[in-house]
Amino acid sequence: MESAVTESADSKLAGKRVGRELGGVISPGTVIASVLPVYVLMLAGAVSRRVGLIRREHDEGVMRVIYSMMFPCFILDKILGSEVLRSGPVVIGTLALGFGLIVVSIFIGLGIGRLFGLERGTGMRTFALSAGCQNFGFTATPVVEILWGAAALPLLFIHNIGVEICIWSVGVMMMSGQRKVIWRRLLNGPVVAVTIGLVLVALGLDHEVTGAGRKAMSMIGLGTFPLAIFITGCMIMDLVGKERPNWRVMSGAALVRLVLCPALILCVAKFFPMPNELRQVMVVQAAMPAGLSTIILARLYDGRPAVAVQVVIVTTLLSLLTLPWIITWGSAWIGLKPVLP
Repeated sequence: MESAVTESADSKLAGKRVGRELGGVISPGTVIASVLPVYVLMLAGAVSRRVGLIRREHDEGVMRVIYSMMFPCFILDKILGSEVLRSGPVVIGTLALGFGLIVVSIFIGLGIGRLFGLERGTGMRTFALSAGCQNFGFTATPVVEILWGAAALPLLFIHNIGVEICIWSVGVMMMSGQRKVIWRRLLNGPVVAVTIGLVLVALGLDHEVTGAGRKAMSMIGLGTFPLAIFITGCMIMDLVGKERPNWRVMSGAALVRLVLCPALILCVAKFFPMPNELRQVMVVQAAMPAGLSTIILARLYDGRPAVAVQVVIVTTLLSLLTLPWIITWGSAWIGLKPVLP
């Protein structure tokens, strides 16, 4: 009798645990609390720029160190020993997904741009690229690690190479109106780090990278994202108030980047066959605001930087509200359970 009562009680407790898991233990408030440090760092950077603590001339040197040394070390440290990257089809599929989703997102941006009255020569192409390309790197990486742990990071880096290939090929051709692709732009620290890591994993030599060298590499990489996000906040402060607001651009950007593209990415994550780690990456990518790199492209290739600036600012500000809901609902719909602190 006692054992039956105990068993019944245990069953009820187990049922409650399962119910909590299936019902989505994660809540928007929990996600906000988990990723809030990312936004606090960004705000700290903005305030530091505003009061003159960090000047513009500091940015280039800091970003060069981050992009050329710290980020590659972080990437390589996380790729080495990753079992999921030992599958060639997974690596190729992840690259293709990163490339393909940005292409589709750009076309969504073109359609919404036309719907909102933008035309070629008045910022339509810049709008499409800016709204279609999320902040896939420096902001997404710490959020992925916070929510899912380090196991999802290697596939994030592979996905991001696909995004970079798309930006520097399709993106540049669309922005400039030319058919020439400047492939040397892809010869950067993160791409080199991913390539080296994949080669070592494929050859089974990644487990040989140990000792003081591996520890030093890990230590160099640890400071990447606090510093990168802080500087991103400084750069965003530089952009605030520089351009007269265009409500068509800003409302269209919010629709594309924070509604339509998340819906596309989450549908792909749910219905396409892929490893769970890649689904985790997709949920975070769906919630990201527009990326700063599109402002650089607009300046380099005769686009409309003012349009890109507005897209970045409005989606970054609104993402503080939309990010927890996209991640919460997306995770529950797909059937993922974040590993929260």
